[in-house]
Amino acid sequence: MVNTPYIFNEIYYILQKSSPFELTLEALLALGLICIVFYKRTTKKMRHLAPTDAEEVLAKWAPEPLVADVPDDHPALRTRIVTGPVGKMIQVDGNECINMATHNYLGLAEDEEIKQVAVKSLRKYGVGSCGPRGFYGTVDVHLELEERLAKFMETEEAVVYSYAFSTIASAIPAYAKRGDLVFVDECVNFAIQKGLDASRSKVFFYKHNDMDDLERLLQKQQVEDKRNPAKAKKTRRFLVAEAIYMNTGEVCPLPRLVELRERYKLRLFLDESLSFGVLGVSGRGLIEHFNVDKTQVDLVSAGLEWSAATIGGFCAGSSFIVEHQRLSGLGYCFSASLPPLLTQAAISALDRFESDPRIFEELRDRCRTVSEKLPALTHFQSRGDPLSPVKHLYLRSTYDSWTKEKMILDNISTQCIENGLAVVAAEYLETMEKNCPRPSIRLTVSRLLTEKDIDDAFRILERVSEKILARAG
Repeated sequence: MVNTPYIFNEIYYILQKSSPFELTLEALLALGLICIVFYKRTTKKMRHLAPTDAEEVLAKWAPEPLVADVPDDHPALRTRIVTGPVGKMIQVDGNECINMATHNYLGLAEDEEIKQVAVKSLRKYGVGSCGPRGFYGTVDVHLELEERLAKFMETEEAVVYSYAFSTIASAIPAYAKRGDLVFVDECVNFAIQKGLDASRSKVFFYKHNDMDDLERLLQKQQVEDKRNPAKAKKTRRFLVAEAIYMNTGEVCPLPRLVELRERYKLRLFLDESLSFGVLGVSGRGLIEHFNVDKTQVDLVSAGLEWSAATIGGFCAGSSFIVEHQRLSGLGYCFSASLPPLLTQAAISALDRFESDPRIFEELRDRCRTVSEKLPALTHFQSRGDPLSPVKHLYLRSTYDSWTKEKMILDNISTQCIENGLAVVAAEYLETMEKNCPRPSIRLTVSRLLTEKDIDDAFRILERVSEKILARAG
């Protein structure tokens, strides 16, 4: 044990060697520490009210409502009721309608063989999994689906999520963190926006499909990097895009994105939700459509809720990339796994993809047919690639406010349903979107639509819009 005289000698030696500045600083630090330890916060004396006064104050107090007042005409209070199966035709509020509202692109939601396989799976496994993948929620069909998806997408590995929304919203923050840089198209969907928020990265939005604007931002960042090369060396850079944009129906220029990725050393994430089962000879999506080297896209994500007509989503890529999500993908780690019957339905959809690739060309033919008829609509201007199963219709006339334009489109969609056509005005969280799109009617195309169905749909849309817009003035 060290004796007391030795300690005092050491302190005296240190004080002798210290400069006046160091002694002053140490004294101030010691004084500050003493103040923090012994300082007692003074509190104001509470005002004691008489019982009658207290009752009067409580009687006047009114708490703020947990939810603000909702107008009677709010869309959420006018929920559409669907009865029966959702297919080429759909029963909405008792009206038999041509379905151009839901995302059943290949018509597999009404495929009898897939239905029967799902029923068998239901009898074998029950309704749900009742647990996340890491906590007794992994069933053999989940592993089979991941293996099949990796094989179909021609990648090393795939990971399956319970919901399409949580797939990309979980994948982005699994890799991009605070201090990283993410370059994103300004028209990306809301799931990508939430993934960016969760990542807490520095985000740069470039103009929609404008590669010159993207390169301008990248060059500007290069200049910044030269000012602080040490920081630049530690900063990771990501590029995020959709293959077909849900908010515009337009296809991204993937070859240019790959070129810029290579030149500026970016990691490219591509959301193929709308293009999976739509583009490419085999339905593999935009990468196959443009014949781009798969290794040039670091991570591919897609939803199974559109062409595959089930629930969930997946990410595919190298084992090194995908395995990380099993530990860091929030939607994978903490959400109950995909119900086995829906997992089996996805496997059956892949069987159909591989056994009958003609369905992709049939769908693209319907998409082209719809695109060719769009210019005939008198009161609308359209947006969307000819091969895209999603088209947006905007009013040719402009209005004072976003809300008024949306209200007119809601009225058109309501009247269309009453006349036998199911369409929907695209819904956006106006105050939360990074770049809220202009109100539009979003048309979706199904492979099962006939020429007559499409002609009837356009005739109803033209007649209803003429009536509503004449009334609106």
